[in-house]
Amino acid sequence: MKHIKSLSQKRSDPLEASRFSILFARLAGEGQTPFGIGSKTSFVALLMFLVLSQHVVFAQEPLSLTNQIEQAVERSLPLLEIASAETTNQRQCFTCHGQSLPIVTLMKATQHGFQIDSENLKRQVDHTFAHLERSKKEYDEGKGTGGQVDTAGWALWGLEAGKREANEFTDSVVSYLIGKQDPSGVWTCSSNRPPSEASDFSTTYLALRALDAFGRGSQAEKIEAARTSARTWFESAKPRDTEDSVFQLLTLRYLGLHEQAPDLIAQLKSQQREDGGWAQLPELGCDAYATGTVLYALAEAGMDSSEPEYRRGLEFLLKQQLPDGSWHVKSRSVPFQLYFETGYPHGKDQFISMTAGCWATIALLIALPQKTPPTIETSDGTQSQELPEPERRKPKRSADFS
Repeated sequence: MKHIKSLSQKRSDPLEASRFSILFARLAGEGQTPFGIGSKTSFVALLMFLVLSQHVVFAQEPLSLTNQIEQAVERSLPLLEIASAETTNQRQCFTCHGQSLPIVTLMKATQHGFQIDSENLKRQVDHTFAHLERSKKEYDEGKGTGGQVDTAGWALWGLEAGKREANEFTDSVVSYLIGKQDPSGVWTCSSNRPPSEASDFSTTYLALRALDAFGRGSQAEKIEAARTSARTWFESAKPRDTEDSVFQLLTLRYLGLHEQAPDLIAQLKSQQREDGGWAQLPELGCDAYATGTVLYALAEAGMDSSEPEYRRGLEFLLKQQLPDGSWHVKSRSVPFQLYFETGYPHGKDQFISMTAGCWATIALLIALPQKTPPTIETSDGTQSQELPEPERRKPKRSADFS
């Protein structure tokens, strides 16, 4: 028997009520109930009450959390693709939020069976690599480019996600990063654009990740010395906000300090709010940026997405996503670059909102099962930089997370 569900606060249309009244009266006159069971008189009276007071519908099973996540990702990905493509159209230079983080997000999506625009993704990876080619002299001279270590670290993370191999251009960036480390062991953030570019913890993480992914050969000894020095700084450094705490936890694996993970995980869990989210600062409300980054860090540290804290974070992100597929996070940075539209919503908040959209999407993807994409090779036998296009997920009702 199908379930009958009343939608509270919704009065039925008088015409509908009249039609239902006639239907049930006829059934009653014929000595039947709609389901052929129970007392005719009491059943008709009950249904008449429901019809006249509220709208009655036959309800389907509610969407599982897994299905909600799939649909949320489906809504988010096109916006990220549009914004990354338009950023490349508008800007010759490389941007962290416009290229690298979308690359990381879109690559993650393919691992979970979502179809993406492989041509656009390849274009973003190529754009990132072109930045290194153009800037090789600056990196060789130790000058770097705007954004300094953050820009270099994000560029190499994008290339890492895009499956690019180490070469002479990445070697130049690695040497630059080694040279930019402070004697105390930290890589200092050169910007003040919170939350994404204002943390020494995040800058140090980006540098260490880049050295791990692209360091090779003759650089090995210097890289190990850099890790040792970073470990000294890390042991006494204290986080000031959520961004610091997130990248403090993420940095552990690159310093071999895994034993500290339980305490740092507990600290982040204790900062979760009643609504399931996290805030950038104690005085601010929760948002998709802070929540997405925290969930990513917790997952990277070993937390399963089925654990209560992660699940509550997922539910927060699902509730905060807007119908157009975006998340809105207000900017805390003072603008200094020429404004342009990327196609991501929210006007002058679009850059941090797009960044938040990437982190939120990654956090959602982590909660879904992986699907290994097939390998694609070019005509000359080398692995293609274009991604395969697996069959797009079709939202389905699932018992997962129910």
